[in-house]
Amino acid sequence: MSKRIKEVVIPLEKAVFRLDGQGFWRNQEGRFRNKKIIDHFHRSISRDENGYFVSQDKGGIIEKVYFPCEDTAFFVFDVIFNDDITLVLNTGRQMPLMPGKLFTRNDNLYIETASDRIKFTDRALMKLSGLFEESGNNGLAIRIHSRLYPIPERADWEPNS
Repeated sequence: MSKRIKEVVIPLEKAVFRLDGQGFWRNQEGRFRNKKIIDHFHRSISRDENGYFVSQDKGGIIEKVYFPCEDTAFFVFDVIFNDDITLVLNTGRQMPLMPGKLFTRNDNLYIETASDRIKFTDRALMKLSGLFEESGNNGLAIRIHSRLYPIPERADWEPNS
């Protein structure tokens, strides 16, 4: 007979931490400073029908804490240039840059996947800065392997939607 794992759920309104719009974890004391804790929180991000949460196994009990985020829970923290361009997310996951999935909103750059909107941090933008060009009507574009991809401005969504 399998042992049933107990789950403790902390709802969003009782969370004592949040993720700000730049990808920094914060609590009532301010920005988190401990790199191990920051990395653990980022690697632990998941989402279900109730929102974003972090979870951990605490001696056979799964603690699941829903947390507020100002914009999105997923960020591009780094960019790797090789034959292609690889994005490194705050969760540690890597994904290829898909220029047709880029868009801007309120002077921020995002990439949209089938399930998430991912925001580029300032550091990631600096690494990509040499690829950006102006496109017609003051629009933005990115040039990859001699091809220019327009980056549309989107106003059809709200953060956390």
